[in-house]
Amino acid sequence: VVAAVLVVLLAYPAWLAWRIWDQSHNDEVRPADAIVVLGAAQYDGRPSPVLQARLDHALYLYEEDLSSRVIVTGGRREGDRFAEAEVGAMYLESEGVPAEAILAEDEGTTTLESLERVREMSRDEGIDSVLLVSDPLHSERVKTMAEDLGFAEAWASPAFELNRTRRTKAGELLHEIASLAAYELFDR
Repeated sequence: VVAAVLVVLLAYPAWLAWRIWDQSHNDEVRPADAIVVLGAAQYDGRPSPVLQARLDHALYLYEEDLSSRVIVTGGRREGDRFAEAEVGAMYLESEGVPAEAILAEDEGTTTLESLERVREMSRDEGIDSVLLVSDPLHSERVKTMAEDLGFAEAWASPAFELNRTRRTKAGELLHEIASLAAYELFDR
């Protein structure tokens, strides 16, 4: 029994690590009803490098006519004057995306909260398929959540910061393993 428990305790995280790593190397770019940009830090109205990389990637996808709508996500942290989604919308508008093409989910403070709100908004907007933009290692978790929330189709198109390589830190991978495990075991 102890050996079986040890195998499960080692096999499950290893399986999650493989899923996360595999998805991080797959760009599933294709047309969708909406491009969804997962929020990240903003600095008093300016996107952080992580958020800017996500927004720039979404802008590229939008300009390639993969969708006519972009949904930006992310709420306001304590002490912030701006929500992440608000900063994302301002940035995309400054880059030429029409305001009417942008929807903002500005209440979520976690990935799951943001995606739950996006799903609610999507029902009203007739959005059934989404192209999810986040960091490479975050892609498996956001795609899994979107599928679990009932999107007919969910694909991931990871954004890479210009000053980073495809190699990732072990800590980032461990964080995603723990986050995906917590979601799969407790949040569903």
